[in-house]
Amino acid sequence: MTIFQVVNVRWFNATAWYALYLSRLLQEAGHKVVVITQAGTDTHQRALEWGLDARPVDLNTANPLRLAVALVHMVSLLRRERPQIVNCHRGEGFFLWGLLKALGFPFRLVRTRGDQRPPRADALNRWLHAKVADAVVVTNSRMARHFLSAMRTPENNVWLIHGGVDRERFRFDPAGRERVRAEFGYGPRETVLALVGRFDKVKGQLETIQAVARLVHKQGYRHLRLLLVGFGSATGREEVEGWIRQHKLERHARITGKREDITACLSAADLGIVASLWSETIARAALEIMSVARPLLSTDVGVMPDLLPPEALFAPGDVDEMVRRIAKAIDEPHYRQELLRAQDLTLSQLGGHDFLQRTLTLYEGFLD
Repeated sequence: MTIFQVVNVRWFNATAWYALYLSRLLQEAGHKVVVITQAGTDTHQRALEWGLDARPVDLNTANPLRLAVALVHMVSLLRRERPQIVNCHRGEGFFLWGLLKALGFPFRLVRTRGDQRPPRADALNRWLHAKVADAVVVTNSRMARHFLSAMRTPENNVWLIHGGVDRERFRFDPAGRERVRAEFGYGPRETVLALVGRFDKVKGQLETIQAVARLVHKQGYRHLRLLLVGFGSATGREEVEGWIRQHKLERHARITGKREDITACLSAADLGIVASLWSETIARAALEIMSVARPLLSTDVGVMPDLLPPEALFAPGDVDEMVRRIAKAIDEPHYRQELLRAQDLTLSQLGGHDFLQRTLTLYEGFLD
């Protein structure tokens, strides 16, 4: 097949990762994939680095003249490449692809919703998703329920396809574990809790610091260490370092900054945590932590109830419950083993091959 993946996403976030990882899997399976990106963005650069055929089209503009130029560019691409499938991973430009489909271009249109905000359930949006799009792909059960109820999308048009994880790349690395633990001064008796993600209020770094401070200073878990695998973004590194000083965790918390050896950093941990206050509709970091066999605790936002058992989950922002879950995971080996068994069962269906096959089932169904 020839497939367009429309990924006009500025930052290389979970939505962009989902689309580019899928594009690479499809390309490796022998399909021709053209990735429609926004020029000058992190996503466009990453697509090129991954060896993908990235073509920038200005779909994010609100300028009528530039939008007309983009439409001409889209028509030219459709006539030249003749794709069977166009999969839009962002709302900007979705209407234009729907317009071109309505004008007679013979492709099937898919809208993948990998962002946290549900679409407005107005008449235009309901029509676009139910009548213009041939399928809507969602990445978690909550979004699926929104489309079936509020958006009134026909049930056979809604596909739940979780993002997969590269099980070969993200596997426990004993040598990397020892190297990273030595780098940050962790001894064999210290328990390392890892939180992965850019520094942003949504990721819950502050709440995690508060929970660790309570465990260290009030409950006697002096051996607990916090590893923040991330870097400054909406929240600056200096602000996070200020929270660490404020809670007297200078000896207990470390910040990695940007790293290429993510698998080794994850392997260095004894526990993983997703403390996000909202979002996590795809949860790339959670899948990677699970794939390196680290017991994972999480808030119950986004896709996380699809991935983890109830006993691993707590409400977003609930520092008291976070403290209890972390203490239980440290103190009870049986609890950690239960978490790992549940994670293994989930991951048995969420490898890259599973991600590819579920998507191909959708795409090939159009051709049949």
